[in-house]
Amino acid sequence: MNTKPTPAFVAASYFALAVGMVAFLMGLWNSSMLLDERGLYFTLLMYALFSAVSLQKSVRDRSEGIPVTSFYYGICWCSIILCVGLLSVSLWNASWALSEKGFYGMAFLLSLFAAIAVQKNTRDLSTTLDRLKSR
Repeated sequence: MNTKPTPAFVAASYFALAVGMVAFLMGLWNSSMLLDERGLYFTLLMYALFSAVSLQKSVRDRSEGIPVTSFYYGICWCSIILCVGLLSVSLWNASWALSEKGFYGMAFLLSLFAAIAVQKNTRDLSTTLDRLKSR
């Protein structure tokens, strides 16, 4: 049985997503990196957000008995592992201060967590609305 998320949790999820993304993007905007390096980090964030949402949906579908191919499920896991791994290697090899590396890492992880929470809330609210309509 799915329960409807509270408005406070929905708002907190969207707020965390906005804070994580804006912090990461502001860091990129204000950095002294070359444009191609900024593009790498931007693309990595966008790909990671998509991967996280897709993985959450796949896991949830499987738990509810909705068919998800093993191939797609595997791609979702590989994508999220690849994103986190690429960011980790990039930050490890960057010649920045440890505080700057930590800033990008934490903003990235906050964004991923929040994207998963927003997807969960969206699905829970959609499921709740579908149940109300069917009554």
